[in-house]
Amino acid sequence: MLHEIHSPSRFRIPQRTLAGGLGIVLSATVGLGFYLATARWIEGDARERFRNLARNSQYTINARIKSYTDLLRGAASLFNSGDEITRGQFHRYVKGMDVARNFPAIETINFARYVTDAERPAFEAHMRERDRDSRDGYPPFAIKPEGHRAAYSVLTYIEPIDPWSQTFGLDIAARPAVAEALNYSRDQGTIVTSGQPIAAMSNRQRVGLGMRLPIYRYHAPLSTVNERRAAYLGSVGIAFNVSTLLHGVLDEMSLKRVRLTVYDSHLAQDGQLDTDTTHDVLLFDSDPGALVPPEASPDHFLTTHAIPYNDRIWRAVFSVPQASLYTAFDSAIPWLAALAGFISTLLLYALFQSMSTARRRAVQMAKAMTKELRESQIKLQLSHEKLRALAAHSEQIKEGERKRIAREIHDDLGQNLLALRIEADLLASRTRASHARLHARAVATLQQIDATIRSVRQIINDLRPNVLDLGLPAAVEWQVSEFQRRTGITCEFSEPHVEINLNDNCATAFFRVLQESLSNISRHAAASHVKVDLQLHDGRLTMTVSDNGIGLRAGGRNKVGSFGLVGIEERMAILGGAFSLISSPGAGTTVRVSVPLPQDEQVLI
Repeated sequence: MLHEIHSPSRFRIPQRTLAGGLGIVLSATVGLGFYLATARWIEGDARERFRNLARNSQYTINARIKSYTDLLRGAASLFNSGDEITRGQFHRYVKGMDVARNFPAIETINFARYVTDAERPAFEAHMRERDRDSRDGYPPFAIKPEGHRAAYSVLTYIEPIDPWSQTFGLDIAARPAVAEALNYSRDQGTIVTSGQPIAAMSNRQRVGLGMRLPIYRYHAPLSTVNERRAAYLGSVGIAFNVSTLLHGVLDEMSLKRVRLTVYDSHLAQDGQLDTDTTHDVLLFDSDPGALVPPEASPDHFLTTHAIPYNDRIWRAVFSVPQASLYTAFDSAIPWLAALAGFISTLLLYALFQSMSTARRRAVQMAKAMTKELRESQIKLQLSHEKLRALAAHSEQIKEGERKRIAREIHDDLGQNLLALRIEADLLASRTRASHARLHARAVATLQQIDATIRSVRQIINDLRPNVLDLGLPAAVEWQVSEFQRRTGITCEFSEPHVEINLNDNCATAFFRVLQESLSNISRHAAASHVKVDLQLHDGRLTMTVSDNGIGLRAGGRNKVGSFGLVGIEERMAILGGAFSLISSPGAGTTVRVSVPLPQDEQVLI
């Protein structure tokens, strides 16, 4: 009886059972880790995709606001042309812009005349005299609201007039906030927005906003605030529907169920969006029936962007349910990863246990694994060869695409710009004597076209310089000259005294290596002298680029995130060539590349 009580054998857990339980626990832990890591990766990828979509929408909103600002400046140029503009001219101008189709959010374009209280009687008499013979749909003129003020900004030109006839004669400066914004715009000569919703356009479903630009007397001096005040005639403005503007942006997004809320906010002292949003004014909500703000939805992705609106700032909050960015496969991947982690860990653990119990079995298994490893090495080597061939093919396709793009830019865009320049030059010539202001704008347009042509030429050269068609030596000499002209670094070029006939792939590779080497010198070397040597010797074409700069620091060649030297080495490997780099701190850097040339590609006598 005592023996049964004190014997531990009846309560001992078998070692095999303990090892099996430990293996299951370990495998489950690894599987859980795989699940969490994969779920976090999928969530991060979905979040980044959503941020990119929101950023594209932000750019679209910025572009639309810019186009509306450009439209306002164009309307201002009509009033700055020198002569008094009639309602009929203003009507034809607005009709010609086809606002309903090109700027669907804009509901009205108008002009507000600035009148002091002393000028009011004469101004009212003038307007009533104009209305007597008018047949343009404007109602009888009267300044609204009634009462006398020191100055007025009276709406006298409105397009379209039919839905806005009740605002004809409205003194928009009667509202203190608007008057303050108009005075600031007058004194500074800039576009201004009051930030106040337009009452005639706003309700619980939409918000109407406007922007205005001051108009001054033609040819009046505008250097100082007092001169601008003396020359001030009024302001031209547009009013647009924020909902129409922003709904169009959401319609262009490829993702559904996106909620966009836009607030009129302000900047903090550091130029960033102020974190205090208590004073923000809601301008737009694509889901007005939502019960909670987007920031209070934990199962949503959220990103905020600042949108400049002239002298104000909008805070655009994009939100979307996380499930909208996940597919059924995305939901299954974490479970598949967990299963894979569980099974692989369990198998590895079982393998370890098996190896620890029998040496012979472990040796046999090691031999089998060695065989598999050799096969994997062979496959890996084949894979490397295939990847290198794929890289070579990809490089050929990329250079071919660059060549094609450069050719299309030259043939299409270049010809169009040339034709546009001829037309602008003709306009400048014809207006030189008769229309000085138009001539000046035509000359400015001509200069802008010339700058664009130079930019297009530079883009073509960056894609694939035409000088490559003249041979590699000529291309190298041109690139060295361009580098010396652009950076001011003295360059020396030595070329072979024989003509080298290279295929396009090899010539392009050498040219790209030269570009990368010179780029590294200009950015990092702090050199004052560069030597480029191109030689053909014993069937090998060699190019050496040396500088007297500061050289590479220890470990600089393998710097994380730097791929320039890696790209050079890979280009040479694709061509079956060699690459070497000689550098030490304070002793300059030498880059040498060489490739063997087939007999028929070496020299043309």
